[in-house]
Amino acid sequence: MIDRDRFPVDPWRLIDTHYSEEGVGETLFSVGNGYLGLRGNHIEGRGAQEHGTFINGLHETWAIRHAEQAYGFAEVGQTIVNAPDAKVMRVYVDDEPVSLDDADVREYRRTLDLRTGVLERLVVWETPSGKRVRMRDERIVSFEERHLAVLRLEVVVENSDAPVTISCQLLNRQDGAGVYAGTPIGTKAAAFDPRKAEKIADRVLEPAEHWQDGLRSALSYRVADSGMTVAVVADHVVETENEYNARTLIEADIAKNVFRVQAKAGVPITVTKLVSYHTSRGVPPRELVDRCRRSLDRAADEGVETVFRRQREWLDAFWERSDVQIGGRDDLQQATRWCLFQLAQASARADGAGVPAKGVSGSGYSGHYFWDTEIYVLPFLTYTSPRWAYNALRARVRMLPAARRRASQLNEAGALFPWRSINGEEASAYYAAGTAQYHINADISFALGKYVRATGDEEFLRREGADIAIETARLWATLGFWRASRLVEGAPGDGIETFHIHGVTGPDEYTTVVNDNLYTNVMARYNLRYAAKIVREIKESHPDDYVKLVDRTGLGPGEAEAWDRAAEAMYIPYSEGLGIHPQDSLFLEREVWDLANTPAEQRPLLLHFHPLVIYRFQVLKQADVVLALFLQGNHFTPEEKKADFDYYDPLTTGDSTLSAVVQSILAAEVGYQDLAQKYFEQSLFVDLHDLHHNAADGVHVASAGGVWTALVCGFGGMRDYAGDLSFDPRLPASWPSLSFPLQWQGSTLHVTVTKDELRVQVRSGPPVPFSVREASYIATVEDEVVVPLADQGPLIPGRPTLRQFADARREDGTRMSASVPVITTTIPVIEPID
Repeated sequence: MIDRDRFPVDPWRLIDTHYSEEGVGETLFSVGNGYLGLRGNHIEGRGAQEHGTFINGLHETWAIRHAEQAYGFAEVGQTIVNAPDAKVMRVYVDDEPVSLDDADVREYRRTLDLRTGVLERLVVWETPSGKRVRMRDERIVSFEERHLAVLRLEVVVENSDAPVTISCQLLNRQDGAGVYAGTPIGTKAAAFDPRKAEKIADRVLEPAEHWQDGLRSALSYRVADSGMTVAVVADHVVETENEYNARTLIEADIAKNVFRVQAKAGVPITVTKLVSYHTSRGVPPRELVDRCRRSLDRAADEGVETVFRRQREWLDAFWERSDVQIGGRDDLQQATRWCLFQLAQASARADGAGVPAKGVSGSGYSGHYFWDTEIYVLPFLTYTSPRWAYNALRARVRMLPAARRRASQLNEAGALFPWRSINGEEASAYYAAGTAQYHINADISFALGKYVRATGDEEFLRREGADIAIETARLWATLGFWRASRLVEGAPGDGIETFHIHGVTGPDEYTTVVNDNLYTNVMARYNLRYAAKIVREIKESHPDDYVKLVDRTGLGPGEAEAWDRAAEAMYIPYSEGLGIHPQDSLFLEREVWDLANTPAEQRPLLLHFHPLVIYRFQVLKQADVVLALFLQGNHFTPEEKKADFDYYDPLTTGDSTLSAVVQSILAAEVGYQDLAQKYFEQSLFVDLHDLHHNAADGVHVASAGGVWTALVCGFGGMRDYAGDLSFDPRLPASWPSLSFPLQWQGSTLHVTVTKDELRVQVRSGPPVPFSVREASYIATVEDEVVVPLADQGPLIPGRPTLRQFADARREDGTRMSASVPVITTTIPVIEPID
């Protein structure tokens, strides 16, 4: 799936051997730490799709203009701001700029080292006069020092004396024009693409304090409408035995430190640029400048080499608790580690902010937080770096006041979390595929429950986490309603009461505003039960904390019991005729979209068909019911999972990068082992091979998180239903082994799966009980458990196809048919129904 001439296999590095200026490379070679991200732009700072420097949460707001306004529509949009760019370090030899587009390049190599966190580029080129120049630049964003980035450039004229100039700059690209903004390059993405960030025409960054002090430059700004503030300060250290002088320039949108060197043949010139960024929701820019100064002073005192050494040490610890190893497949190993590294870059130092859908690698999706964090990213964080999961959950706690206001606005009790947001307010202008996705409430509570079960952090739950579960449960209690049906048609007496949820959109955004979406109902049932359970547990075991909880939330007597009743009566759609769970109450009434005969140029559907066209068909953007089967798999039988997977897989477009990982997990569980591996590799190379043609907009962080889940839960077979750890492996036939670490309730585990056995070793912490295919075991530090495996689960060749619809009939007896929407130029003749 990837050009191995350009990107050779290396299990610990992503290597690029061919120079290009294209947006996908900018994404693939981004460096970040969850707070600060620098796109992989070349230091020349000229052509680029996006000269991006992004800070988690730094955003501008703007009034959403609806074509037709209605009560409760989102009113204020939010979009991530491009922070001042410190990456530019331009080189001139004989007063001619280095331009790799037309330079005589003799050697080129760009490497992202996943063990050191260093982005390195080596270029050797010759001038028209025959001077051979070697340039080596390095870049890191520190994981340990949240506000610090270091850029280092070494230039050597190998075979001649020559005048060399190095121009280090800070540029406001958000508002600059011409050379400030950089020359945009082409992209494969369509001109219309709702996944891209909004463009703001007015000035965004209003200049504040800016100054030059020796070789230290400072720029600071106030964001025009949101009121946020940002400052950047850069320091420069020059090391060379050549003679040189320095000149500086400072303006509101640009700072320059220009070093003019009389270079001797073979004598290196090294310029190190230390950069600090600070942001705030209201602190004056001057104070942020002072904070940047202190960050740089500390880095200078410790020394640059110490910064690089600590980066390596930090990553050593990360890989020890996070590395998933695939035996004998260095190609897959490289891609897997790149994905896991992206999860660290997106979340490690988010420190209480959310995890954006693109991390800090690009402006795609406007820098917004979605349900992606809770369902696809938090499992990895919970089981490998629980502190990061805790920080992400606290971001949701801080959103509770806004979520309560939003629920009230929509005539519901409790809280409704925003579908997409940066500051906690709903920013989705298209409510049908935005606000209507109420399931985000249950997703957040689900992640909370998973975190507490896996870590045992009951203190966080009692202190503030329970508030999330309570307020989200309250919303389901008022959003849903009761309906009674007679046991026998026409017979008197009491009927069966069921609880329904109408007018919602599930994860599948190709089917919107429906009644009884299965995923929503299943997850809401979990949410209601979990909230009732923890309320009772806190009341019984920590009465003082329970009193505080009641004071914070106004919890009333009987609420928990009401949630339990609603959960027990939750309506779960099921078709007896087809033997499957319909995605919603009317899903089967629609005609079937014939994906197998849909032209490739009409994919993804959202870019080629009006939503109303898509909404009329049984066709999925992503695996909706299948995701419910995975997350709440203990509530479905193996036969139900197989039947549902067979039905929905041929209807799923995979137009969402969130889909293939879930399809991989369920395919592995039900027995489609080859298909599971195919879906896994699609997920693995979403960005590395730009499979969705929008990797240029930033890393698909949720898909990267799903890669970990597909490995550990899909092929490793790990589950933790109701807090019970279990394994049922599904190792691909071509893989000799799969191993991974886990953090579980204070213990560190290491799990290894081979064709014939599963090994569980406790490397630290208390004994760990677990089960393998319903047999119970306990692993300790002293006693590794080795479980023989008779097989890797059921094996089913091929994949489900639309052939199953050939004779499929709905409950009313009508036959289903598969077709592709076409534009008609003649009046159609309607044939009679047989």
